[in-house]
Amino acid sequence: MNISFLPSLIPTFDLTHCFLVALLALVMERLTGYPLWLHERFGHPVEWMGSIISRLEKRFNTPDKPAWNRTKGALILILMIVLILAISLPLTALIRTLPYSYVIEALLAVPLLAQRELKRFVLRVADALDNSIIEGRKAVSHIVGRDPSNLDETGVARAAIESLAENTSDAIIAPAFWLAIFGLPGIAVYKLINTADSMIAYKSKRYLTFGWATARLDDLVNLIGARLTGILFAGAQSLTNPMAAARALETIWRDARHHTSPNAGWPEAAMAGALSIRLGGPRFYNGMLTDLPWMGDGRAFLTPDDIRNALGLYSQTISLLAVLIFFCWLFV
Repeated sequence: MNISFLPSLIPTFDLTHCFLVALLALVMERLTGYPLWLHERFGHPVEWMGSIISRLEKRFNTPDKPAWNRTKGALILILMIVLILAISLPLTALIRTLPYSYVIEALLAVPLLAQRELKRFVLRVADALDNSIIEGRKAVSHIVGRDPSNLDETGVARAAIESLAENTSDAIIAPAFWLAIFGLPGIAVYKLINTADSMIAYKSKRYLTFGWATARLDDLVNLIGARLTGILFAGAQSLTNPMAAARALETIWRDARHHTSPNAGWPEAAMAGALSIRLGGPRFYNGMLTDLPWMGDGRAFLTPDDIRNALGLYSQTISLLAVLIFFCWLFV
């Protein structure tokens, strides 16, 4: 059997190419986002992944058989990663034989970043909160998992800023990192794992065992991205306020390790320190009080303007990320 074609199914490892792809994808997505007409006509790649995950979960999740259920969850996750690689590796290898391959690869990576969408949803919370607490609660319910029904103005603002901090890592910096290292297959596998984590990695009776492997793997693939996000928040703040940047680093050092997540504490603590506010603390999930640690020791009472200040830091941070990738491409 002739297998001489197999090497062409796997793209060569080329950091210079991947850095350029990541830079172009960040710039393109920041300017255009994922076009609405594409979404309406074809849906979104993350929605495709989510649909498959949902169907597999409904078919194979058996919470009453925890030992076997954990194994099934892990096997299904591995199967889906293999499927994503089986599609993305030969596709990337093919693209890289074409002229201006870095542009094509960047275009395909654009839907797997979410700069514009994240900013739009968080800004919507600030604008809604300006109108009324009821509108603010409704807007924030689209971006957080906690129960917003009893949140006051501070609670809504805090939830929005925490979501912004964590999703800066999960939706932008971590996927951009994997894109910059491994190209389109890297970001595709990352988004699969992250999407699965957001759907089946809850600590509830239904998902505790089935989503166990997904939760552990998501922690692993976000390890670098979360820490990079915290450092970039501090770096971006240092451009306008060096004292606040130092406070962000101090808050990371002191508070990040106390978060229940091995990763979320880094961006949240950095954001809290940079803006001199308090994040974290107790909140309700599914009617149950969860007592989370505080991040930061700054001002406790927050307003819609604090959300906008956080968005300003967010924009600076993404710009700093693009500059960092540019210099990596320039000197690799």
